[in-house]
Amino acid sequence: MRGAHRIFVRPTTTHGSKPALKIWIDADAAPRDVKELVFRAAKRLMIETVLVANQRLQPPPGNPLVSAVWVDGGADVADQYIATHAGPGDLVVTQDVPLAALLVPRQVAVLDPRGEEHTAETIGERLSVRDFMEQARLAGVVTGGPPPYDARARQTFAAALDRVLTRLRRA
Repeated sequence: MRGAHRIFVRPTTTHGSKPALKIWIDADAAPRDVKELVFRAAKRLMIETVLVANQRLQPPPGNPLVSAVWVDGGADVADQYIATHAGPGDLVVTQDVPLAALLVPRQVAVLDPRGEEHTAETIGERLSVRDFMEQARLAGVVTGGPPPYDARARQTFAAALDRVLTRLRRA
């Protein structure tokens, strides 16, 4: 992809021919707590993790399983990179519902920072709600924002991350 700068590259296969599970983080908007939880899980479970953002990010020191991809700025450039590179059996952490809608049909697990997993059964409704809220905002309706990212949201995400990674590693 033109404009993508990859920092640190690791092999993407296990000892066999099956691609290894990889975690992708849409890092432009991911809360710090979410990234830290994923970094710890990646280190504990030996899972390659890739941060994708339109700004320079430093992977955490002492965790060679985490790398960063810096893409050029612009609307949805990081999302496009993730959509192009994530594969079946991978996990993507993003709050971007349109990105999730692209990934779920391709057998990519998608988890939002509040611990909600997007699935084939839920993605259509979530995309409709997102589009409705966007239209309301464009019409001048004040919709407010999401609640603060607090300890409860962090705990919910941590539990969902463990559940999804356990399922993906068994598959």
